[in-house]
Amino acid sequence: MAKEVARKVKLQIAAGKATPAPPVGTVLGPTGINLSEFCTKYNDATREKMGDVLPVEISIYDDRTFDFVIKTPPAAFLIKKYAKVQKGSVKGSKEVVGTLTKEQLKEIAEIKLPDLNAYSVEEAMKIIEGTAKNMGITIAE
Repeated sequence: MAKEVARKVKLQIAAGKATPAPPVGTVLGPTGINLSEFCTKYNDATREKMGDVLPVEISIYDDRTFDFVIKTPPAAFLIKKYAKVQKGSVKGSKEVVGTLTKEQLKEIAEIKLPDLNAYSVEEAMKIIEGTAKNMGITIAE
């Protein structure tokens, strides 16, 4: 018989840097799972993506065991990383703070494709382009 999921928790944690301290400990502490075990497993699974922020979906079972699924980095994080800016525009698309090339846009779309509601890279590129424009990042032809 399959274990029953008691709770699902979603977090965004820097790859390879999970610690039992807040914010991880604050969210997962009340669930009763072994925090140091989670942090060790998460850090081992994300070691090669060091420096990225990764969303993780944690399924906690009745017997206090857990599984987790690591998603692709958020689109905004990847856009800022590729455009080499600290943060997006405060005024949205009215203020330009950086630019991306079509090639960079395609790279981001290929990374995000598994987590996006798109069937092709071209569709994913449109989604990422919309996010970039709202962050004040233009797409160079």
